[in-house]
Amino acid sequence: MDRRKFIKRLGLAGAGVLASPYILPANRLFAQTGTRKVNHVVFCLFAGGVRNFESMQKAEGNLMPNMLSGTESISADIAGAMEILPSPAGLPLQNYGTLFKEFRYASGPTGHFNGHTTAMTGVYTTTDLNIKERPATPTIFEFYRKHNTTSQSALNSWWISDALGAYPALNYSKDLNYGPKYGANFLQPLSLLNYNGATSEGYVTLAHPREFNVGEKQSAVKMREHFDGFFGGQYNSLDAGIVNTDADADHINLFIKNILTQANAGAYTNPWNLTASMSSDLYNMYFAEQVIQEFKPELLVVNMQGIDICHSNFTQYCNNIRKADYALATLWNTIQSTPGMANDTVLIVAPEHGRNLNSNSIVDAYGRYALDHTSDATSREIFCMMLGPAGVIKQNQVISTITGESVDIIPTIADLLGFYDDIPMQYKAQMGRVLTEAYV
Repeated sequence: MDRRKFIKRLGLAGAGVLASPYILPANRLFAQTGTRKVNHVVFCLFAGGVRNFESMQKAEGNLMPNMLSGTESISADIAGAMEILPSPAGLPLQNYGTLFKEFRYASGPTGHFNGHTTAMTGVYTTTDLNIKERPATPTIFEFYRKHNTTSQSALNSWWISDALGAYPALNYSKDLNYGPKYGANFLQPLSLLNYNGATSEGYVTLAHPREFNVGEKQSAVKMREHFDGFFGGQYNSLDAGIVNTDADADHINLFIKNILTQANAGAYTNPWNLTASMSSDLYNMYFAEQVIQEFKPELLVVNMQGIDICHSNFTQYCNNIRKADYALATLWNTIQSTPGMANDTVLIVAPEHGRNLNSNSIVDAYGRYALDHTSDATSREIFCMMLGPAGVIKQNQVISTITGESVDIIPTIADLLGFYDDIPMQYKAQMGRVLTEAYV
């Protein structure tokens, strides 16, 4: 069954960004040869541009108390704007792994799509990208799905993100050696929700799917085949391989229907029972946890973008760092409480890039100047945190020297899941290295 049939079965033809579920093609080139260190990796893009001054250096106090050790008090004027969040049980996350305090996004424009593309492909982009196009080089999902065992369903790989720009397109590239048949499932949580009391267009489209009868389905298939013929061989060669087993389609179908039913009943207005407002970042993480509990994926990448408000509001930027920090802690707790993933998962966390040393001219209500990211040295300073089982990842290790780059994360994920050696050299030559400093 191809993607269009699958979408029509769900009655979701009007929502092209919902999900793209695929199975591993039977004609894959070779089987995985490496040895796995863990069976699951979750990669979180703590994104939106986070400056190390506010995160690692704690210039405004410890805005990330669930991730970082320390009781540094938050600046008084910032604290007055902080929304109150509970503290998830457990030590700060840095105790459960290795913290690279001086990581680098070393090359290319410090734009969000550039940074995300680098994070997802392991290759720096040296020019501005066309956000209407998919990446030129394969994503981590494509490498994972092509160079793993043939028994692995596409239900094992997920990409959860907002719809900003071309983020939904980062589940697979336009590389003809890989492409859509090796892509991941994509989920945009806010397309499924009646968000903050305002019914989204996606929710209106998705919440009341129409079931087609047999005759209608046959007619729809004939129409699709007729119109597909106008696109010619080039279109079909890039897209026709997207398939899904009936069992996997039914599983995802039920998962999505359950979400829509609960959303329609108002269950997601405040699913964590917070006094703080539920941001898009918190929703992304909440639904990443639902995917973990339902599918126990081997590879999951989840994106948070709310920090990007710093272009105009520095205080809210600090507030959203706090929210992202809280979301990370709940994600880790969910991983550790999910049978099959507990003590068998590495969680990697990194921003896509930093922010400028000097502010722009916009002042928020608390008198703080806003920050852009225009490729100065500070906008290339980021951090990376790797959490995992004590037998795999060094515990409570802090590396304070300049160590590691954005392009090192994808090779590290490939190494953890045992397929790094199977990636062709033409691709590995463009990537960084494996972050062995974090290994036991």
